[in-house]
Amino acid sequence: MKDKNLLDDIKNKSLNDLTELANNIIEKLENEKNLELLINDYQKLIKLNNLIERKFKNTSREISQETKDKINLILNKKNGKKTK
Repeated sequence: MKDKNLLDDIKNKSLNDLTELANNIIEKLENEKNLELLINDYQKLIKLNNLIERKFKNTSREISQETKDKINLILNKKNGKKTK
């Protein structure tokens, strides 16, 4: 249940916030000598990485679609002026 709540909270964060969180976990992993204690953090980092990838892909798609729409709008305006 705790992981579910954590993931729900994480899903509402920006890509920059998620990247900062991942960097903090990585730093913690690098500084700890007893790796057995960090299994949960490592698993959290993997989940976080997957979420960052999905958010990045979705954001990239949105930007691409917005760009296509703007280009089409500009072309339609340009073509509309030529026909007048």
